[in-house]
Amino acid sequence: MAKWLIILMPVYLLIPDMIIAQAMDNSVSYRNIQGNRYFRINYENDFFTASDRDYTQGILIEKVHPAFGRFPLMKILWHPRHSDTKYGLAIEHNAYTPNQIDRFSIQYGDRPYAGVLLFKTFLIGIDYERKQRFSVSFNTGLIGPGAGGEQMQRTIHHWIQYTQPEGWHNQIRNDLVLNYQINGEKEIYRYQNNFTLTAFGSFRFGTLSDKLTSGFTVTLGNFTSSFSAPILIKRHFQGYLYGQILGNAVGYDATLQGGFFSHSSVYTITDSEMSRLTFQNKFGIVLIFQSLYVEYYRTGITEEFKTSLYHRTGGLQIGFGF
Repeated sequence: MAKWLIILMPVYLLIPDMIIAQAMDNSVSYRNIQGNRYFRINYENDFFTASDRDYTQGILIEKVHPAFGRFPLMKILWHPRHSDTKYGLAIEHNAYTPNQIDRFSIQYGDRPYAGVLLFKTFLIGIDYERKQRFSVSFNTGLIGPGAGGEQMQRTIHHWIQYTQPEGWHNQIRNDLVLNYQINGEKEIYRYQNNFTLTAFGSFRFGTLSDKLTSGFTVTLGNFTSSFSAPILIKRHFQGYLYGQILGNAVGYDATLQGGFFSHSSVYTITDSEMSRLTFQNKFGIVLIFQSLYVEYYRTGITEEFKTSLYHRTGGLQIGFGF
C-alpha cells in the first residue's frame, strides 16, 4: 500500500479540489462493500478543512439487507435487468450556512442557511458480464427548520467548543422534498486488482435538486473490483486510493433557491445568480479489514453562484459487513 501512496500522492497535489458535497452517495463503485448485508455511517464536516460555511455538515446512516427488497417504495425504483441487486434504506441530514455564522442579520450575496432531512430508499444493480453498475434512489423528506439543521449545528459546536451560529432564523423555510436519482457506472479498463478506470453518469430530478453529472473515476491500490463477480474467498485486507473528476449541469437547488412549493423564505439566491455549470473532483483512501470498512476523503466545490467562494470539506466513513 505504501508504494501506491507514494506514486499517487503527487497526482493528488496537482489536482485542484473542485468537488461538490451536497449529497452523500454511498452507492458508487469506489465505496463498494462486498455482500448484501451491511451497515455504514458517514460523517462530513468542513471542520476537517478549517472552515465553517456553505455545505458545513452531513450525516448519513445506511443499512443494506435483502429483506428491504419488499419495502413498498422499492416498487417505484427502476430495477436494472441482468443485475445482482442490493437493497438499502438510509437517513441523511445536511446543513448549510453562510460564511460568517456569528452574524444575526441576513448576509446578502452569501449562501442562505438551510437544513435538509432525508429518508432514502435505494438499490444497487451490478451486471458482472457487462462490467456496469446502476444505483437508483428515491428521497423523501423536508427542507427547512423542521429538518433540525440549527439544532444539529449548535450541538456539534457545543461539543467542540466552537462559535455558535446566530443566523438560523433566516434559513430556507419548510418545504417537501421528493427526489429521484439514477447513477450509472461502466468499467472501461482494469489492470489486475490494482487499477481501474470507470466512467460515471448521473441524473437527478425533484423538489430538492435537478442536475446532470458525468465524469471519470480512477482507483489505485490493492482491491477487489466491484464490477467482478463475488468470490468465495474474500480478501482479508484491501487498501486503495481513488480520485474522481466530474462536471455538473445544474438546473435547480432548493438549498440555494428555496423550496419548490413554498416561496416564503426571507432570503434566497435568484436564478440569474446561479452557476449552471460546475466542475469537481474527489480524493479519498479506503481501508477494508475483512468486514470492517474505513474511508477518509477530501472534497471541495467551485462557485455555486456568482458571489460564492470556493469551499472544501472532509469526510469519514465507517461500515460493517455481515
